[in-house]
Amino acid sequence: MIVQNQITEYLKTLPPAKSSELLHIHQLILSLNPGCKLWYLDGKNDVGKVVSNPNIGYGIHQLNYANGTRKEFYRIGICATSTGISVYILGFPYKNFLKLNFEKRLGKASVSGYCIKFKKLQDIQLEVLKEAIIKGFELGN
Repeated sequence: MIVQNQITEYLKTLPPAKSSELLHIHQLILSLNPGCKLWYLDGKNDVGKVVSNPNIGYGIHQLNYANGTRKEFYRIGICATSTGISVYILGFPYKNFLKLNFEKRLGKASVSGYCIKFKKLQDIQLEVLKEAIIKGFELGN
């Protein structure tokens, strides 16, 4: 199944309000970087055990492991959680970059080194989220 179809099917499994908000963010990200690589991870490991929430990814980021191996992964990711929505932005130059540059302006959101969590889109400043996503893509190019 192609990735866009997997994403569409995933969004159909969510409650309508959450599906609508995730679709809005999905479309926003695609408008910011229309040609980026799309990812869909179903949250299951190699043996089919659920290990995370399903998530949608955008762009390319190289994960570098301590043992010297590398893995291609997405740069921006989104997922629905039991309490809201998470937006992942990987590859910032230092651990607190996202928190220091965006947390105070985002609104009702929790920000870590690579994740922005919020309950509903109306709780945050969408323009600030957009700015963070743009910065994430810029640092990846």
